[in-house]
Amino acid sequence: MRAGLKTGIVGRELTCLDSTTSTQDVARELADKGSPDGTVVMALSQQAGRGRLGRSWFSPEGTLAASIVLKPPLRLLRLLPAISSLAVLRALKTFRIQAAIKWPNDVMIRGKKVCGILIENAFTAGKYDFSVVGIGINVNFDTGRYPEIAEIATSLSTELKREVLVSRVALHLFTELDKLYTRIHNSESIFREWARQMETLGHTIAVKSGEETIYGMAERLTPEGNLLLRLADGSTREVVAGDVTVLKESTNK
Repeated sequence: MRAGLKTGIVGRELTCLDSTTSTQDVARELADKGSPDGTVVMALSQQAGRGRLGRSWFSPEGTLAASIVLKPPLRLLRLLPAISSLAVLRALKTFRIQAAIKWPNDVMIRGKKVCGILIENAFTAGKYDFSVVGIGINVNFDTGRYPEIAEIATSLSTELKREVLVSRVALHLFTELDKLYTRIHNSESIFREWARQMETLGHTIAVKSGEETIYGMAERLTPEGNLLLRLADGSTREVVAGDVTVLKESTNK
């Protein structure tokens, strides 16, 4: 990993673990102690991985769990979901795997989830300190053996019908993330690419946001990265966070 990683920022400090409770927690501890922009913690399994909306993240042996400390300007925090999910898409393309993004940042292959992303931001007395971008990729395990995820998840080994070196996946991921992060100030270009890869747009969907479920056509992304829905009565509704389910196909994308 260290020999092959030729990045400028991402991975300048790299911690590789066989297993840990949560790479998010380890990365945050390092950031609290002053670790620089681009610090990476990666592990081959987690006992207490977590996902979006307070959920746990299933991380058996054969997964890649990586957490990256990033310190962009506060005004560009909105682009972290874009650059992290795009980095995963680009990394998967090197394995000839075509994937897409489900808003806000799940990475999907043929409608099944192969990667989840969690972004946690740290503030002190209202001042922004850093972000920890957690990326979990299903690399080498048979999702069909786990009933709780068999119908909704896939892995690289399942798609390719062969095992993949986790270190190779990580190398491509960090390289692509570094490319995107170093040009994060080119926000319009990144935002356009993110929107092009967003499979959610153009579909009639249900979004569960808190205790509410909202139904509508996913029309476009706002400049903040939120999802704009066109409701049945013709009005629009902006959704900041939630779980998306596609209800039917549409040709309006």
